[in-house]
Amino acid sequence: MIFTKMQGTGNDFVIIDAVRQRVETDLPELARKMCHRNFGVGADGLILVLPSRTADIQMRIFNADGSEPEMCGNGIRCFAKFVYTKGLVEKTTMNVETLAGTIIPELQLQGNEVTGVRVNMGEPILERSRIPMAGDGPSPVLEEQLAIGQQHLTFSAVSMGNPHCVIFVPDVEAVPLNQWGPQIETHSLFPRKTNVEFAQVLGPERVRMRVWERGAGPTMACGTGACAVTVAGVLTGRTSRQVTVELPGGSLTIHWDNASNRVYMTGPAEEIFTGEFRL
Repeated sequence: MIFTKMQGTGNDFVIIDAVRQRVETDLPELARKMCHRNFGVGADGLILVLPSRTADIQMRIFNADGSEPEMCGNGIRCFAKFVYTKGLVEKTTMNVETLAGTIIPELQLQGNEVTGVRVNMGEPILERSRIPMAGDGPSPVLEEQLAIGQQHLTFSAVSMGNPHCVIFVPDVEAVPLNQWGPQIETHSLFPRKTNVEFAQVLGPERVRMRVWERGAGPTMACGTGACAVTVAGVLTGRTSRQVTVELPGGSLTIHWDNASNRVYMTGPAEEIFTGEFRL
């Protein structure tokens, strides 16, 4: 099976063209095998390129643990560059079918080279039941309390097609990510689990973020998480609508457009290598 390894701000993926080659296997198990960093290729997720009846192309993504999330912001930038450079889609602005609906990436070109990807991530989902979160309460979910053991944290919840729990802290480096992350991911408040973002506001237009991704653990970046942090920052009066989000793997530019209510994410995508994986 031919695959390509790509990364976007350090969030890395194994991408398989399932349009030109047949992939008939247990996909969650394939993800676990290929994403393993000692016994496989090593990645945060496995992405499959598939034909679509409703859009230009379809993206399915599986986390390293075999679970299938609705969407991935860094993943879709890598996906868009892959399908364009491999000739699967000729458009520089394309409609991509995902479990979170149709997402629209736009390639940024310098000559024939793709230098970045700007993605229309759609409108944020702020209704408690659609995030989804358990229980009754107001929407949007802003500055609520969450208990993990003896620790009480203040959080806001946003969905960008997948759920996010955003926690603003004075210093992201002081957060015990490996301890708090899995406890919040599997908290009973989140029936489909959640991604967890810890964010430190450096100014109205700059935020530093660390992430615990649902199904993947700590990663170098999370595109939908950066979008969720920006939305939560605006709604709680911490940031402006255009924010540079600094992540361990690099920076993303996020713009929550006031007129359309849509969130736009701009960042890099890079091919690392291509190889053959034997099942």
